Amino acid sequence: MLRPEVSFQTYEEARTRKISAEAEIAELELAKIRGTLCMTNDVVAAWESVLHACKAKFLALPTKVAPILATETDVVVAKDYLENAIREALTELSNYQPSIDPVRTGSVAQEATEETAVVEQPKRKVGRPKKGRTIVV
Repeated sequence: MLRPEVSFQTYEEARTRKISAEAEIAELELAKIRGTLCMTNDVVAAWESVLHACKAKFLALPTKVAPILATETDVVVAKDYLENAIREALTELSNYQPSIDPVRTGSVAQEATEETAVVEQPKRKVGRPKKGRTIVV
């Protein structure tokens, strides 16, 4: 079999593209390590967590506020109470920290989880003992 001839210009162009791609990959990895690059999936997961917390907090407001507002006859007092409950919910949400940190991704995040790994306790058997076995306490 004959090999197709590769021209010098094509080889140089390919080599230049390869070196350029390797440099770009190295820059992205460095940005990840420095914490200036976020993975899209991690950002989406963090926002989903924040929005879920907002939804839960605001859906809980009627249950919290309704019993008090049901007996209130003064509109101004009811409005103030409702406003305070909303501000309290917003204050709590402003301090919300999602469990997913979109900045700590890739190998950096794996190293962090390995450092903070929790040692699991041995599992206890649960349920009824099998027939013919005695229970040891």
